[in-house]
Amino acid sequence: MNERYDTLIVGSGAGGSAAAYALAHAGRRVLLLEKGQELPRDGSTLDVDKVIRQGIFKSKEHWLDKNDRIFEPEEYFNLGGKTKWYGAALARFEPHEFEAEPAHQCLPWPIAYRELLPYYEQAEILLGVHRFEPEPDLRAIVGKLTRNSAGWNARPLTLALDPNIVEHPEEAAHFDAFASVKNLKADGQHALLERVQHLPNLTILTGQAVRDFVADPDRPERLLGVHTEDGGKFRADAVLLAAGALHSPRLLQGYLADSGLAERLPCADAVGRNYKSHLLSAVLAFSATPKTDLLRKTLLLLNERLPHSSIQPLGFDGELLSTLIPGFVPRGFARALGHRAYGFFLQTEDGSDPANRVVAQRNGAQYPQLDYDPARLPAAREEHRRLVRDFNRSLWKIGLPAAAKAIPLAGTAHACGTLVAGSDPRTSVVDADGKVHGLDNLYVVDGSVLPRSSRVNPSLTIYAWALRVAERLQQGERSA
Repeated sequence: MNERYDTLIVGSGAGGSAAAYALAHAGRRVLLLEKGQELPRDGSTLDVDKVIRQGIFKSKEHWLDKNDRIFEPEEYFNLGGKTKWYGAALARFEPHEFEAEPAHQCLPWPIAYRELLPYYEQAEILLGVHRFEPEPDLRAIVGKLTRNSAGWNARPLTLALDPNIVEHPEEAAHFDAFASVKNLKADGQHALLERVQHLPNLTILTGQAVRDFVADPDRPERLLGVHTEDGGKFRADAVLLAAGALHSPRLLQGYLADSGLAERLPCADAVGRNYKSHLLSAVLAFSATPKTDLLRKTLLLLNERLPHSSIQPLGFDGELLSTLIPGFVPRGFARALGHRAYGFFLQTEDGSDPANRVVAQRNGAQYPQLDYDPARLPAAREEHRRLVRDFNRSLWKIGLPAAAKAIPLAGTAHACGTLVAGSDPRTSVVDADGKVHGLDNLYVVDGSVLPRSSRVNPSLTIYAWALRVAERLQQGERSA
């Protein structure tokens, strides 16, 4: 393709869709390349068997763990990226979570909370973020938890859901980890791309896997565009990486190695390092009576004794909760237990360690590697252990026997940190404007930039960061 664009964006998840929206809305000629296709609207994305048991929409990519064992990360390649499948919980990070905290191995952001605040506000408006009233079962459980002197307190969990979702039980019971058919969940495609897809200056191409970057032959610090797996070549004045924390660093690692910049750029060694995804566990609380709440994910539980952790209900009905019960339990009994259970999602900020990293498929390796070990993050691991223990005890005390299950390495829903933002090119990859240190026109707008992951889901912060990068990119070009 000979046409040249102002901006080329690789990936259409939270960061890619937000940047595409902002830049196209501003009049820039934008090309958005997405590796996957648009999802079907035939109801299959709400089918428990297809989505959960068969996993037909997951990427099926093979990776290696730190011990060279093969596993499949729970990644999705489709228009809208993982936002089509996320649980729609969009909470802001706290102001102090933009600062360093060495005791918890937390890196500082190169910007303060106040600098991201207007973009948080913009993202919340675009995504229609609001609160839902908790339903009877959750009110009863949380009421008992907050009265048992264990330090739990509740606050509303803001969600990117259409208020009318409660009139569609199939969607309300299956919004968390499923893709909406009726556009009742504000994902990147529906809330952002569809607002600007009619514009003549925005081109969206699906089924376009980027193979590598194209360098200026006279100056490798400047990109001319990208090559795709099918042999296509696309040119642009600026390239924005938004392929996700597992995939963006691999593209950059490959380019730095092939161009010789790996030996020259101070940031090269930091590419792929500081992987984070939260320490995560699921807890099922069982009752003698069936649980009938429809929209369960409406409150956030916090505890001052566990300052890097939070708990939110799983947005799963009984059918879905039964899939979390071990396979040796007879399925009929598992379904009965599932309908008498309430699910909770426990997460702890896991800090940063350079040894926790993504390594591209190079040097003869058959697959890329995700080398991650929570033992490298002792403070986070200890807090998460206490979180699971204390929450289970609190549930038992209010008459709800509970069981916990750790989310394994494959659970990459909150993956971030592998192209971390910072002021020092020796320890970070992108600067405060999202530009890769030492490169002229490569920016990063996905979760890989996050120096900290907070104790809540990172999606809203990724949306906000991308909106900020897009605006500063425009400002920089207008002043050039």
